[in-house]
Amino acid sequence: MRRREFISLLGGAAAAAPLTARTQQAERMRRIGVLLPSQKDADQEYQARLAAFVQALRDLGWVESRNVQLDVRRPKPTAADIRKHVAELVAAAPDVILTSGGTTLPSLLQTTRIIPIVFMSVVDPVGAGFVQRLSRPGGNATGFMQFEYSLSGKWLELIKQSAPGTTHAAVIRDPSTTSGIGQFAVIQSVASSIGVEVVPVDGRDTDEINRAIEVVVSTPHGGLIVTTSAAANAHRDQIIALAARHRLSAVYPRRAWVELGGLMSYGSDIFAASRQAAGYVDRILKGEKPADMPVQAPTKYELVVNLKTAKAIGLELPAAVLARADDVIE
Repeated sequence: MRRREFISLLGGAAAAAPLTARTQQAERMRRIGVLLPSQKDADQEYQARLAAFVQALRDLGWVESRNVQLDVRRPKPTAADIRKHVAELVAAAPDVILTSGGTTLPSLLQTTRIIPIVFMSVVDPVGAGFVQRLSRPGGNATGFMQFEYSLSGKWLELIKQSAPGTTHAAVIRDPSTTSGIGQFAVIQSVASSIGVEVVPVDGRDTDEINRAIEVVVSTPHGGLIVTTSAAANAHRDQIIALAARHRLSAVYPRRAWVELGGLMSYGSDIFAASRQAAGYVDRILKGEKPADMPVQAPTKYELVVNLKTAKAIGLELPAAVLARADDVIE
């Protein structure tokens, strides 16, 4: 080979090398761990949230089996099973972990402070100690809040607007969490201004839930608020059945409760959070650090009403409430 041809060949190879390296890097298989607690009546909702996340990933160029692999774990909503799945997932060393919220995040953060974590629905990440501050989380976790505390007061206002005669309401919450304490505090702060007495109820205890409902219905014009917590979710069927049996005006934090027969819900669009989470995962896979990515509050809330349930409990919802509803289940 002549010297000039040899030099030309080297030059061509050098020029092609960066392109080849970039192509290989772009198509390098990345791994995403997914940790979503499995609950019998929540499976359909979680599957839909996961589907929204996967579709948003595809829109960003991440396609399963081509350049990304998902390791989906569905632990039972118990501390022991969550710890087991967290240990297995962290041992597999994914590039990033997607999780739902406060039920799984403590175990994840106790197990790894290295693997990036994106959460989809945490009520109070600062108060719970998951991040240092919303604008700059400072650790290996970031993500999306389920709502801002001010939303909690809207639940009581909705009950009063839907059933103006309401004079007292039970508030099912988890007193062992900062979010449970915070949500009730906001509800209590607006109660006197609208003439409703509120009573906190430990959402972790089946017997206490039953007793509290009996107290509420012992006098007329009672209502029910269910705040967001893993404990309340664990008793979802029981709570909805009690509210229906005693014909209570009740408001819940998520639309899934209304789809299962609850009267109404007001909360964030959880599918929007799933899509946004895909954007954060994309940025992390491209090199950004969770410590520098702000925790975001929801930008959209939705009111969902079940007219069939309203009719069954003998409640005629005011036109003003129906006009505000984003979705009406008939």
